[in-house]
Amino acid sequence: MNDETEAAPGRLVLLTMSHRVAPGQLSWPAWEVLRGADRVLCADPGHPQLPYLREAGVRVETAAPTGQELVDATAGGRTVVYLPPDGGADRAVTDELSRLGGSGRVAMPDLELLPGSWDLPGARLLDVVQVMDRIRAECPWSSLRTHEELAKYGIEEMYELVEAIEEGDRAAVREELGDVLLQVVFHAAIAEGDAEEPFGIDDVAAGLVAKLIHRHPHIYGDEVAETPEQVQANWVRLKGEEKARDSVTDGVPLASPALALGAKLAGRARAAGLPLPPAPPVPLDADEAALGDHLLAEAAAAQAAGLDPEAALRHAARRYRAAIRAAEAGRKGAVSPAAEGPDPQDTTPWGEAAGDEDA
Repeated sequence: MNDETEAAPGRLVLLTMSHRVAPGQLSWPAWEVLRGADRVLCADPGHPQLPYLREAGVRVETAAPTGQELVDATAGGRTVVYLPPDGGADRAVTDELSRLGGSGRVAMPDLELLPGSWDLPGARLLDVVQVMDRIRAECPWSSLRTHEELAKYGIEEMYELVEAIEEGDRAAVREELGDVLLQVVFHAAIAEGDAEEPFGIDDVAAGLVAKLIHRHPHIYGDEVAETPEQVQANWVRLKGEEKARDSVTDGVPLASPALALGAKLAGRARAAGLPLPPAPPVPLDADEAALGDHLLAEAAAAQAAGLDPEAALRHAARRYRAAIRAAEAGRKGAVSPAAEGPDPQDTTPWGEAAGDEDA
């Protein structure tokens, strides 16, 4: 072999892969280049792929080469595969290779960035679970938290998300969605440690997937629903089959904000043909702004009188709930609550309207 052949550059493959994919699950082009390479270098001796590569007969050298050393290793037309330590591109190496190639003074090999595996949509959720598990195990504060202690934070985070949506702040919406997701993952981590009825994030996700599929037979089954109204009708029917309810008030969480609680109860009663609360002494304009001003004035008057408007309305809503149930009990030959028409406010086709406790 002459000196010119010996010095001829070959091929350098930077093989990237996602740590969120099970080790050993590589693309076919990745396996082909690994099997045919003259040298395979890996900077991380604990790389999760190493046992599987060696089991497949791929000889891997543990080394942390510079960009120049990788170029030199391809001399003589050799194919060299480099596995960066973090699964992605090694910034120091790629920057050096870029400088060498741009200098014009180095005979560069054929450079190739080959994805051996990559993240699927939603893969970052695995990182959330992993980080939460470690925090739950090692943080002195987080490790002691309970569902009851965190409940108020879940409510606060939802209010902050609603505020961001109402203000049209996209960056804030993204951040607040993350905070809401944190509450879900945190509660799931707590539930996993329960001694009597443990469940984890996978159980939560599995239940949600099963519900979504069951509530969408027009997508996952043979039923036809071409309009929002047909989807809503299917949803109401399926929910009625799933849940045996004794009252139209079942599923309305009493922990809801008082105004939302009152409106929800009234909507359920109206759909079922049950008594409604007395009309206000002064008719309200249908305009939303006028209604808001009216409610604000009532709240201000209550505060001036030393009354808590939230507590007052909540107590009134609870009395109204009892009245609805009494009216239901007094019905003779009443239709089963599950067969009643939907509350006009219940417009979410995969569960109850926001705030309901048992979608």
